Amino acid sequence: MGVKSIENMDRLYWLGRYSERVYTTLKLYGQKFDSMIEEGAGGYDEFCRSLDIPNHYVSAEDFRRKYPFSPDDPNSIYSNLIRAYDNAIELREEIGSDTLAYIQMAVYELNKAAASQAPMIEFQAILDDILAFWGIVDDMIEDEFTRNIIKVGKRVERIDLYGRLRVDRVSMTREVRRLTGRIQRTGLRYRLQVIDNLNEMVSQPQLDYPAIVREIESILL
Repeated sequence: MGVKSIENMDRLYWLGRYSERVYTTLKLYGQKFDSMIEEGAGGYDEFCRSLDIPNHYVSAEDFRRKYPFSPDDPNSIYSNLIRAYDNAIELREEIGSDTLAYIQMAVYELNKAAASQAPMIEFQAILDDILAFWGIVDDMIEDEFTRNIIKVGKRVERIDLYGRLRVDRVSMTREVRRLTGRIQRTGLRYRLQVIDNLNEMVSQPQLDYPAIVREIESILL
């Protein structure tokens, strides 16, 4: 496998991860938007703690503006969306212009939201664009390896976030099963023991969420 192929596999994997990160964190942010503003520091501090990101915000308003929109905050939704976009641009030949267009539209909607005093409509449009992106990955990308690598990135990120957010057993088990069935079809170099460990963990009476996060973060060689 050539150097370019290895590089593109990495980009595909991170395209999947960043698109999922934007989707889940934006959805969570939208759900908690009103309560975080009402609860002040307690609200956004808990949000940051649950995602294991630094709370360097000085007020609820500072958080409201910077977390979704700041290009200078590496943990912001904007920064993660731009990382997805940058990978998609480099992968234009692999994923196609139609697939890329949905990530571009999400960037456009986020820029619109930044200029709005009531950005929830634009936030929903971003979620819809990412859902459409995943749909067109299935519908328009003919190469099975390309599709599978993007989807594995998506599943890895989702398990990581679900572990941090302590989601229910049914949802976590579903994602681990989906990852187990797909990662072997990607050509990615991964630790089989991690897959075995994750499947064992979700079968236990109580989920050890920190251990799940540690395992999923070490999945690739």
